[in-house]
Amino acid sequence: MPLPFLTADRDAEELAPAAGAAAPPAQDEDLARWRRPYRPGPWRVGVTALLLLLASYVLFAAMIIAVAGSLPGSGVCVAVAVLVILLAVRLVRAGVWVSEHGLRHVGLLSKKTVPWAEVAAVRTTQRPVRWLGLPRTVQGQAVVVERTGGSPLTTLVTDHGADFLGRPQAFAMACDAVEGWAADFRR
Repeated sequence: MPLPFLTADRDAEELAPAAGAAAPPAQDEDLARWRRPYRPGPWRVGVTALLLLLASYVLFAAMIIAVAGSLPGSGVCVAVAVLVILLAVRLVRAGVWVSEHGLRHVGLLSKKTVPWAEVAAVRTTQRPVRWLGLPRTVQGQAVVVERTGGSPLTTLVTDHGADFLGRPQAFAMACDAVEGWAADFRR
């Protein structure tokens, strides 16, 4: 029984059905469910894994401190570990989410939802973008939402972000998916 998802030598034809899942769903699927039209990138997943590893060390330290007899110190370690775990979960959930209700941009500490009726256009532009979310900017591409009669939404996705750095094909597929959702539901 071949397990192609476990091998590193997959080609684009094998990945094409998985990439097709980013397109708007078929009529029999639940359109009201929020879904991310792309997969989290390796930078985002790597940082999340490191945060969870840190949380496991802090929980292990909490256990050692509790066995040593200092329950308040153990409680502080458990609280820090819970905060690190919550940060890791928020980091992995950050990004663009779409449904029949609209477009949702989830940040580390914020969430903004725009109904499809307020979206005038979704387009990809060439502009200075932040490199991995840091203050340094580089020239790159960004997916921008133009709103009808309102302030413009911040940049949704960039090709130098944690999901697409070094993955131009994945960025192009994500742009197409977000623009496809906008074209289907913006009526």
